[in-house]
Amino acid sequence: MSVGDVLPTERELGELFGASRNTIREALRSIRTYCLIDPKPRVGAVLADRQNVATQNFFPAQMDISRTSFHDIQGSRRIIEVSIDDHIILNASAAELDALDEVNGLIETSKDVQKAAQRDFDFHLALMKLAGNRMLVQTYHFLSPVILHIMTTGKSIRPVLKETRHAHAEIIAALHARDRIAYSYLMSRHLDFGLRFVPDDLQNARTSPAMPGPTSSKDLHNV
Repeated sequence: MSVGDVLPTERELGELFGASRNTIREALRSIRTYCLIDPKPRVGAVLADRQNVATQNFFPAQMDISRTSFHDIQGSRRIIEVSIDDHIILNASAAELDALDEVNGLIETSKDVQKAAQRDFDFHLALMKLAGNRMLVQTYHFLSPVILHIMTTGKSIRPVLKETRHAHAEIIAALHARDRIAYSYLMSRHLDFGLRFVPDDLQNARTSPAMPGPTSSKDLHNV
């Protein structure tokens, strides 16, 4: 089958694969979640041409955060985010760095975990844009579901908005000072910071009374 083709009906798929209608319906629901098919009224399910979106959606849906996955993802980010220091230091203007600081300032105004994670991501994306490389920005966009998944998971276990803003401010200060060594050190330390909030047993951490997830803006700022 090709993009745009209509899938067989649920009954036909059930006969083809020897599966119950409920099983086929659940499989189609999962595939639709990954944006691989589009439901068309009076037509049926149509194969979609959104493989990139499907891949993005697949990562966070299948991945839970462990120390190993955290190291893998943050290690990938470190390769990207530390390596852009030369271009930013040599080319970013003071006004561009001030604009980056404004993005950072929005973090502490977040009302919930999801907004805090999004604003944290927005800061790092704005930093990537200062590198002046569209491919890097596109790569970061592609990784966004995974990065946001890590940020949201971490903040749901232990909200650290003040610490996050302070760490970002130190990175900006290093860029203002055109200090490559300080930038590399601060960025690496920042990317490793969340590891202390990723226990070996994530499920127990989520349900433990010692580290409750924030339920209000007051909880988010009580760090």
